[in-house]
Amino acid sequence: MNRTIPLTLLFFLPLILFAQSTQRLFLSGTGSDHPVEWKFFCTDGRQSGKWTTIPVPSNWELQGFGKYNYGLDKDSLRGHEKGLYKYTFTVPAGWKGRVVDIVFDGSMTDTEVKINGKSAGATHQGAFYRFRYNISDLLRYGGSNLLEVTVAKESADNSVNMAERHCDFWIFGGIFRPVYLEVMPVQHVVSQSIDAKANGFFRATVRLANITGADRLTAQVYTLDNVTFGEPFSTRLYIGDTIAHLQNNFTSPLTWNPEAPHLYKVVYTLSRGNIPIHAVEQRFGFRTVELRERDGIYVNGVKVKFRGICRHSFWPTTGRALSKAISIEDVQNIKDMNMNAVRMSHYPPDEHFLDVCDSLGVFVLDELTGWQHAYDTEVGSKLVKEMIEKDVNHPSIVVWDNGNEGGFNFNLDTLFDKYDPQHRPLIHPWALFRHLETQHYINYDYGNSTFWHGHEVVFPTEFLHGLYDGGMGAGLFDFWELMYHEPLSAGGFLWDFSDEAVVRTDRNGELDTDKDHGPDGILGPYREKEGSFFAVKEIWSPVHIQRKEITPAFDGTLSVENRFLYTNLRQCRFSWRLSHAAIQPSATAGEVPAPDILPGQTGTLTLSLPNHWQDYDILSLTAKDPYDRELYTWTWPIAKPADIARRLVDTTGATPASITRTDSLITLTAAGITASFGNTTGLLRTITNTKGVLPFANGPTLTSGEAIPQQLTTRMDGNTAILEATYANKSNCSQLKWTMYPSGWLKMEVHYFPPQYEFDLLGINFFYPEKGRDSVKAIRWLGNGPYRVWKNRMQGVTLDVWDKAYNNTITGQGNVIYPEFKGYFSNFYWMRLETATQPFTIVCATEDIYLRLFTPAAPVKTYNVTPPFPDGNISFMSAIPPIGTKSQRPEKLGPSGEKNMYNDRGRNKDYAKTISLYFDFSGK
Repeated sequence: MNRTIPLTLLFFLPLILFAQSTQRLFLSGTGSDHPVEWKFFCTDGRQSGKWTTIPVPSNWELQGFGKYNYGLDKDSLRGHEKGLYKYTFTVPAGWKGRVVDIVFDGSMTDTEVKINGKSAGATHQGAFYRFRYNISDLLRYGGSNLLEVTVAKESADNSVNMAERHCDFWIFGGIFRPVYLEVMPVQHVVSQSIDAKANGFFRATVRLANITGADRLTAQVYTLDNVTFGEPFSTRLYIGDTIAHLQNNFTSPLTWNPEAPHLYKVVYTLSRGNIPIHAVEQRFGFRTVELRERDGIYVNGVKVKFRGICRHSFWPTTGRALSKAISIEDVQNIKDMNMNAVRMSHYPPDEHFLDVCDSLGVFVLDELTGWQHAYDTEVGSKLVKEMIEKDVNHPSIVVWDNGNEGGFNFNLDTLFDKYDPQHRPLIHPWALFRHLETQHYINYDYGNSTFWHGHEVVFPTEFLHGLYDGGMGAGLFDFWELMYHEPLSAGGFLWDFSDEAVVRTDRNGELDTDKDHGPDGILGPYREKEGSFFAVKEIWSPVHIQRKEITPAFDGTLSVENRFLYTNLRQCRFSWRLSHAAIQPSATAGEVPAPDILPGQTGTLTLSLPNHWQDYDILSLTAKDPYDRELYTWTWPIAKPADIARRLVDTTGATPASITRTDSLITLTAAGITASFGNTTGLLRTITNTKGVLPFANGPTLTSGEAIPQQLTTRMDGNTAILEATYANKSNCSQLKWTMYPSGWLKMEVHYFPPQYEFDLLGINFFYPEKGRDSVKAIRWLGNGPYRVWKNRMQGVTLDVWDKAYNNTITGQGNVIYPEFKGYFSNFYWMRLETATQPFTIVCATEDIYLRLFTPAAPVKTYNVTPPFPDGNISFMSAIPPIGTKSQRPEKLGPSGEKNMYNDRGRNKDYAKTISLYFDFSGK
């Protein structure tokens, strides 16, 4: 890259320095966070029939006007709400003689514009597209001007209504994106479309207006820090020219990709001789997109696996009126999930969102609106042109979508080819088109001679439909391992990014998702992170750590696969940490040399651990990308649950335990703690201590099947009291043993069998009152957390000590608190449950046990996303169920979604499942 100004540039410098640039004057605010008040009149619904004010940009429903409509609500298509806007502004006298356009970045839906009482042009139809009018002849220069805008929520064009408003998402009204004036000299550059290839070839098509004296158009490329890149290049102009073509070849440009999003800018200068007239600037990136039939999508010659999510433009308090700050937050969240792609569903986004995707590095699928219905050819042709003219130069956009789920107008396909000089791939989401198979919500194994069994590139633009806590992260591990290793897979896009829950100003601020209709995302409406967020982060980490057991023989070597597309792992950072979990916290840490591993290759990481590393409980490894963004932190247990239990449990005491037996109860007593058991069942009935009754009882019952003891026996073993239950052959339980130590600690050990070869649940249950006098307040526990897991979503949790206050969150519904309190939690070591009366502690000495903590509240419609929970409400599980999606049962999502399986060899005791628990009921 040449960082000096060559002599050939000397003639060009005055053109750059003195040419007029396009000036922009905002009439509205720049975004939802900085709106401007305009006068407003709503014709129907709330606050209608009177002039007042409204912030612009905004959707008027969110400001207390009109009526809320969800797209599937048929009444919404019969509505006649209109918004009347007025705004007074002045323009400088010096603008006279120039070209002044008024620009609307987005207005829902039909928009009529007047300046000083005169029409600015034809009514614009279509909500999500930038449109403009030349108002030069309508303005009073140096004086006051009146802007009047009438926005009809329902379009006069039925195809617009069907494509945009008869849809499975919220539909709003109003000017929801910025409005501004653009001022240019009479002879000016209108727009440009760039094709900048990864090999350095640059070609631009520049639209011009009113060329009467300008005779040259010159271009100079710069880095973003204003260092020239290459020589200037130009083309001759003639009177009346409306199109100019510029091209050049650059040597060794830094290419744009989502892992290294290098950007440049080009400055075009329109001039007459050495007299500059107009200069415009455009950001771009050098990169090449190709679809290779029966192979894949290539960017810069690299075959891409899209790790993507679908995103609506939405915020709960402002609807589709957004800000650049929200765009930055959303793209940061996308990157934090180790995604490299986002699909615009189901309309083109704000300009600032695409700017952020360019800067931070995310592949984009840009979409023409259409949900099972399409624009007609007349209006659709205009909107395709508007969308591509606005978005064409964003290097992040690598694919165009013509509609969605049947909302395809095939007559519009050729327009994408016409207006896009890069000829990016064009798809019809949920259809096979141009050798890209984008079918939505496929099963794990799908189709005869199609998808994984076919010959076309597999590219599902929606899969694993999130609803409540189902989908997205659940099932993704199976899908992704298949996709990653399948040569014809181009990856895919999860549905959906965030909950589309709107704040109802007519319902005291209630968050409304129109029941289960509003898209249910991996993030909450205010971008709260659900458990699937972290599961996706782990599964889609481009640093893939192969499974490893940490044993005393561990030499610090881990096998690692580089799943980046463009990045060598030597560009990343790695660090390890050793920590204690069950005693006074302490830790030690160190750096790991980054290995030289190319994309797609496997190598090793070598952790230089201290000699005493086995004395710690947990090993952690953190990987960060070249920009210091955490890719993931993995944890491995060093100490097993039995090791931790030996440290925590006190089995000693000065006074021996004792046993008493009545007709109905067997009681074990020590250190002021009394545990009573059923005289025929051996199940815990009551616990009392010096503070009174602690209502933890009714266990252990089996989650599946029933076990009645043949015999209960009691005995003393030194100072320890023991109660044992034995069972008949072929029983679901083979042994139950209770031990009361002199310290008051109580131990339970149970050996049991699955009820059959395949089953939903396997474990034991107890009961504790969730509400009432002894209600639950919080939990502190050692295990994988802080989020719950399902059988097909084990990822995204790490081993540590976690604290969590009680909540009753229904994932994705209403006002949520994450992490959810209730559910299944993996790799359980110990817990301390805080209650309204007294705490108690349970320690597990068995590996691979799940803690079941109460039963989550169920949504109104359960679909496939309410897995079974056992009886009781505190359980210790050897097997838990998977979860499905809105449209698919879990067994259709891959092997981990199938039922649990276990062969106990005909109730052979050596194959029995074992759970050992210790209880501290002292109330301390």
